[in-house]
Amino acid sequence: QVQLAESGGGLVQPGGSLTLSCVASGSLFRINAMAWYRQAPGKQRELVATITKGGTTNYADSVKGRFTISRDSAKNTVYLRMNSLKPEDTAVYRCNLETLLYEYYWGQGTQVTVSS
Repeated sequence: QVQLAESGGGLVQPGGSLTLSCVASGSLFRINAMAWYRQAPGKQRELVATITKGGTTNYADSVKGRFTISRDSAKNTVYLRMNSLKPEDTAVYRCNLETLLYEYYWGQGTQVTVSS
């Protein structure tokens, strides 16, 4: 079993920055990739960014150049640095972990609100 715990959300003004953290615990030896998703009210869940076991990253077009996903393997933590935030980035952000056996685990989510 794997547990994921996100933190770092909050209220920020447009143009501001936030860094989200996701700490993984449990049986971590089969990690294949980790990702950040988001879901705004009334909208479908959106894949924001991924980072594979080998360190390859991918981003949604809507966040390219503004968001950066990274990891600290020693701390079993994945980060999402979000710069130049826009009101349309407002959503609940959830961490996701994919194992080599294609099992998927989710965190509870952290709210990000971008508003003046």
